[in-house]
Amino acid sequence: MANSTSRVPISVLLHDKASEDEEPKKKSREDWRKAKELEEARKAGTAPAAVDEEGRDINPHIPQYISSAPWYYNTAGPTLKHQRPQDDPKAHCSGIDEWYKRGVDTSKVVTKYRKGACENCGAMTHKRIDCMERPRKVGAKFSAKQIAHDEFLQPKIVSDYDGKRDRWAGYDPANHREIVEEYLKIEQAKRELRAQKLKENPDLAEEEGESDEDKYVDEVDMPGTKVDSKQRITVRNLRIREDTAKYLRNLDPNSAYYDPKTRSMRDNPTPNLNPEETEFAGENFVRFSGDIKKHAQAQLFAWEAYGKGVDVHVLAEPTKLELLQKEYDKKKSQFKDEVKNKVLEQYGGEEHLVVPPKALLLAQTENYVEYSRQGKIIKGQDKPIIRSRYEEDVYINNHTTVWGSLWKNGCWGYKCCESMIKNSYCVGENGKTAAVMTVAESDPLPRTDVANESDPETVEATRAPANVLEEKDQSEEVPSNRNDSGSDSDHETTERREKSKKSKKKRKKEKRRHEREEKKLQGKTPEEKDKLQLALEVEALNQKRAEELLKQDERKRPYNSMYDVKAPTEEEIEAYMLKRRREEDPMLAFMGK
Repeated sequence: MANSTSRVPISVLLHDKASEDEEPKKKSREDWRKAKELEEARKAGTAPAAVDEEGRDINPHIPQYISSAPWYYNTAGPTLKHQRPQDDPKAHCSGIDEWYKRGVDTSKVVTKYRKGACENCGAMTHKRIDCMERPRKVGAKFSAKQIAHDEFLQPKIVSDYDGKRDRWAGYDPANHREIVEEYLKIEQAKRELRAQKLKENPDLAEEEGESDEDKYVDEVDMPGTKVDSKQRITVRNLRIREDTAKYLRNLDPNSAYYDPKTRSMRDNPTPNLNPEETEFAGENFVRFSGDIKKHAQAQLFAWEAYGKGVDVHVLAEPTKLELLQKEYDKKKSQFKDEVKNKVLEQYGGEEHLVVPPKALLLAQTENYVEYSRQGKIIKGQDKPIIRSRYEEDVYINNHTTVWGSLWKNGCWGYKCCESMIKNSYCVGENGKTAAVMTVAESDPLPRTDVANESDPETVEATRAPANVLEEKDQSEEVPSNRNDSGSDSDHETTERREKSKKSKKKRKKEKRRHEREEKKLQGKTPEEKDKLQLALEVEALNQKRAEELLKQDERKRPYNSMYDVKAPTEEEIEAYMLKRRREEDPMLAFMGK
């Protein structure tokens, strides 16, 4: 059993020696020698041990590197306080359950204004200058109405090292129960919906039974994976069994090299396939695609900047590096523009820098576009519309259409005024009327005067040219090629007879045509007769023009892409019916001979 009497230190027993009463100060060589002797005497037990500030003896056999206190302790004498357990700083830290309480305290209701409270809302926990409520017209100090609740008094939380870095500090676990309940409601709704579908259509039960097999695949313990499918971690270099191995992409021994030790294939095993259809294009494709090029450019810029004296690192300061690179590119482009403008101002030649795009220069592009049979785009982007190098939609000389918008009688013209002269001035509808009158005047066919159409004598006068032609043809039938004896050969006589027969048939055909036209003109007003006569003249010109075009070579015929398609009038339809070729006519074969 331990003795209850206090133990007397050795220093008290040997305190009678006055010379050893104090600790010698190490100031000189003599003092250092005395301290050494004192230390040896303490170890031998002839001198009392050193005493700390609490009156306890210090073991003289403790090594010096333990007994000597650090300089920042500012100790006046020997001590071992720096070796004893210090106060635990965690004892003064806040607990894990202590946190700031949000909101207001609704446990008590205040109906009377309290002295020292907020003059605006009446809460005791803040002043009017810190009030977050809308400023009232009459404050709670004077109205004593709608006194606001007091906020919770926030504790002074002192967090330790782990508390400052706690991600879940202040989290209420009760909030997680709300999420769980929400998911349970969703699952319950899914079950009810599924039961309703099965009740309506029982055949779906068999299909769902087949799909349930895939549901339990996640629970299978596959090699290289964990049991829990939600936290599955695939072991390195393990592939899914359904995927094609790299070395089976191309069995040609001269294709991309496959390293079985590292299971790597750098090059593309199928270089002949379309890049969009290729499933595996080699591991180098991944290493040099995406943002890797951008990262490499940033790394190169960081090295060059560090060589010029700018302290920047691509990993330590990525934002600073990106801002520096943007500023550098902007100033670089400005400097290039300034140099370019300076050279152009001094030497000129800016017009030679304006060139058409490459699509027009080379007539080809690297953009891949694939179309279907219907003309729809399957892959790629649609090619841009190549504009003409000529000016478009430029109207001159009061015209409302461009030159070439009209094609008529083998000539180009303006559609607005039907003018066939390129640099003419547009006169509008008057130009169209003048063009029709010019066509009518140039028609070789005889034209009856509309004003004298009703007069029978005038009608007979219009028929005169046909009679004159008939007499002229009869006069030509008189034989003129006679020899001196006044007799003709039988061959010449036969040719003349055949020609006379053909000319008679042709005259009869023309006579019948004129009679049909006259019958059509009878019973019509002068205006209708004038319109029909104009339509007949235009139709005759069109047929004449068609015959001329048919006689030409196909390669020399003019284009007719600007033909104006419009509904024909009644006069044009009647003129066409009078002038049209009748294939059933037996005399049609003799018309062109």
